[in-house]
Amino acid sequence: MENDVGREIAEALGVLLKRSTRIELHRTLTAGMGEAVDELTYPILSGLERTGPRSAADLAPDVGLDRSGVTRRATRLEAAGLVRREPDPADRRATLLALTDEGEHTVAALRRRLSAHIEAGLASWPPGEAAAFARSLQRFVAEGPFR
Repeated sequence: MENDVGREIAEALGVLLKRSTRIELHRTLTAGMGEAVDELTYPILSGLERTGPRSAADLAPDVGLDRSGVTRRATRLEAAGLVRREPDPADRRATLLALTDEGEHTVAALRRRLSAHIEAGLASWPPGEAAAFARSLQRFVAEGPFR
């Protein structure tokens, strides 16, 4: 029975982690958010919001891109006023990417959209079941095999 639970979780995670699943979700969330905000730049905005200022090289593994991919997308976001480049205090030769105030507002709007999208997907669940799932998922992330 335990093997069945592990397999079921692994299969569900496989669907959630598919690149095509993420891209479609990002496309849905960024619709109408402006030319620079799309499924390609969403991971940069989201990553910078989670981690704070980072170099393109440091951010790249967290968002599933290489350094040059991060740099290209950050350049689009910088032109739109959502990201700025600033000197790295630890290494004046290096540059960090950081969200601007406008970038922080954009990410907050994207987070609200994501929350609403998730809640809409859970609307048909029995009362309390979605909250229990959220608690279990948080515990799985904190204590499970991927921490």
